Amino acid sequence: MRWSGQAIDASRSDALPGLESNSGFVRSVTTPEFAGVTFHEVLAKSALNRVPSADGSGTYGWTINPYRGCSHACVYCFARPTHTYLEFDGGADFDQQIVVKTNVADVLHRELTKPSWDRHPVALGTNTDPYQRAEGKYRLMPGVIRALAESGTPFSILTKGTLLRRDIPLLVEAARSVPVDLAMSIAVYDDELQQQVEPGTPTTSARLATVRAIRDAGLACSVFLMPVLPYITDTRAHLDDAIGRAAAAGASSVMYSALHLRPGVKPWWFAWLERTRPDLVQRYRSMYLDNTYAPKDYRRWLAERVRPILRSHGMGLGRVDPATGSMGFSNRAGDRSVPSPGDGRDGRPDELVEQSVPGTSPLKRADPGFDSRLTPRPAATVPTLF
Repeated sequence: MRWSGQAIDASRSDALPGLESNSGFVRSVTTPEFAGVTFHEVLAKSALNRVPSADGSGTYGWTINPYRGCSHACVYCFARPTHTYLEFDGGADFDQQIVVKTNVADVLHRELTKPSWDRHPVALGTNTDPYQRAEGKYRLMPGVIRALAESGTPFSILTKGTLLRRDIPLLVEAARSVPVDLAMSIAVYDDELQQQVEPGTPTTSARLATVRAIRDAGLACSVFLMPVLPYITDTRAHLDDAIGRAAAAGASSVMYSALHLRPGVKPWWFAWLERTRPDLVQRYRSMYLDNTYAPKDYRRWLAERVRPILRSHGMGLGRVDPATGSMGFSNRAGDRSVPSPGDGRDGRPDELVEQSVPGTSPLKRADPGFDSRLTPRPAATVPTLF
């Protein structure tokens, strides 16, 4: 790609709303290979983001987002509202105005080598995808992976991007030094529907092939069956096909949850619904108009539907880190968990409430100081700019 000749005049006031005068802004770039997409290259001041747990437990996690915005263009993406920080909208701008932290690996290396860094596990892909298509050009992830492994920092990657296959040898090498958890997000197993709701993503088959490639390399890989779309992908046939294909690809475990719609996501989801499934608009309004999560009764119904399908395919149900939404609590070989009905009192969807058989969480194995951080501490000293 001839990106060097595609720069937009950085002095234009509309080049990067909210950051026109910021010294970290480098340039805005367009290219015919990404028609309609503008990449805003920036120099980030920090790479690590501290994320408090959403369940009120006092735990927290660390994440890295090499990109802001995502060309995968998933209609339901919960991260859309985060784009408004840059004075973009959470709809078309989220899909087409992509912020690229070109120096993220160098900044991360500096942060991880500070004496104050405690090697807490770090999650990638919990906000925007680190392996979206532009990663083929920018190649930010190899430097990120090396920095994490060399510092002794455990990490996880959640992605819909088959570009991860490029870095499998590097991930295998990293796994010799630190725990590495990988997961492929595959929510839709109907090709036509997948292109409607996730128009910028690789095909379902390509993602399953990536799961198989990861497993063949000797690494664990979970499948995130998220979100399950009520009245669309929650049929027994679709769920059985999804879990069966994940099992056939060698998935280590499956994690699932029903669609949740944050306030900033609802307009875009309902606009899509009105165009493609007007018959479901009223049902979705009754479920989500005043709620972010699907009703508790629906989540329990979904759990009852999924459990026997998981058992029939010999698949275990993974666990989700309540702080980052990653697979940080997923089960490795030898660790089993028994799903329980759950009453939702911990703030998580009922289908993610589990009762663990005696064993140690991968996070605790990787990070001896994890328990000491269950009590909140003052805000992180690592600043975040983007």
